[in-house]
Amino acid sequence: MSKFKKKKSGELPAVNTASLPDIVFMLLFFFMVATVMRQNTLMIENKLPFADQVEKLDRKELVMYIYAGKPSSRYTQKFGSEARIQLNDKFASVSDVQKFIYAERETKREELIPYLTTALKVDVDTNMGLVSDIKQELRKAEALKINYTTRIGEVAKNN
Repeated sequence: MSKFKKKKSGELPAVNTASLPDIVFMLLFFFMVATVMRQNTLMIENKLPFADQVEKLDRKELVMYIYAGKPSSRYTQKFGSEARIQLNDKFASVSDVQKFIYAERETKREELIPYLTTALKVDVDTNMGLVSDIKQELRKAEALKINYTTRIGEVAKNN
């Protein structure tokens, strides 16, 4: 006869959870690295116009965003319904555009300044007079590389 007896209770062995903290921290680290936080809180309505030819910007860190459009519904009481300019997280006037460009240039390394692009995210219903005023201020600040942010039109999606 044998000295060893088999257990016949039918219980499953306990799951080894020793590697569980390693897996949790690995996933946490992955999501912390891969997640991009929103840069600005949009305070205006921004329905972008359609375009059939688009070009993707290579380096997003070299892009300065200027938003233009009517204030969103929660800001119309305070700022009215006229189209406004938003620079970072605050409303601004046309005269503030130059200061914004200079401040953004100060945050970049000197060798990257020639590659800076100004992206205009202009609502489709915005008056072109405001856009012209913004462009005049950009010329004064010598920010001549301008990108108009758009949505891809239905024609381009089907091709």
